Amino acid sequence: MKRSAEKAGSNIVLALDLPPEKPQSLMSKSLDLLERMHPYLCAVKINRQLVLPLGLSDGARKLVNRIHDFGLPAIMDCKINDVGHTNRLIAEYYYKAGFDALTANPFVGWAEGMQPVFEVAEKMNRGVILLVYMSHKGAGEGYGQMVRDPKTGRMFPQFVVFAEWALSWGADGAVVGATYPEKIRQVHDVLGDRVPIYSPGIGAQGGDVAAAVDAGARYLIVGRSITLAEKPVEAAKFVRDAAKQR
Repeated sequence: MKRSAEKAGSNIVLALDLPPEKPQSLMSKSLDLLERMHPYLCAVKINRQLVLPLGLSDGARKLVNRIHDFGLPAIMDCKINDVGHTNRLIAEYYYKAGFDALTANPFVGWAEGMQPVFEVAEKMNRGVILLVYMSHKGAGEGYGQMVRDPKTGRMFPQFVVFAEWALSWGADGAVVGATYPEKIRQVHDVLGDRVPIYSPGIGAQGGDVAAAVDAGARYLIVGRSITLAEKPVEAAKFVRDAAKQR
């Protein structure tokens, strides 16, 4: 990611968020967006809403190959969150389809939860990005709840614990919503420069580029503000340039 961002002069991860359509139309629009905007991106993120209609073995793999043709990493936003043996298989399927990294939800814990995902990632030389604090309005109900440390009895916000896990587990990134710059700052206080922060929610959800970057976000995940814009290329340039000014 770092090499890709430096080469492109951009910290923008494009989220290919598109309205529901027939698979052929989704593929055509996705390829067109990639063709026009790849010079302004450092990576591309694909979500399950796109993989489901396209299919993993055919459509999604074709899309990932095209992303790689442009020299960009492909991230699968699958939010893995199940028991270990299931998580292992999910990770293997996505990595074998060509994805360079995937997102995972640390709520399930390490033993028989996230451990198999990290084992597969290490074996296949791929990445794992943990969800530390999401960007939607209800994020605080889970990620913001207070939890007790069983060893010390002290209380901590759940997302701070997740940030600490991202460090101890060796995660390749941490997702913290751009809609909560104060949470980005708190997570950055834990992670420093050791684990980069990816911030979704720019624009469509109300997240601000300057606030997110100033708080410690390294990469900005931007979807509908670009993909649904009247002029997507101009929108991508605007976000990229706004981030560069910080």
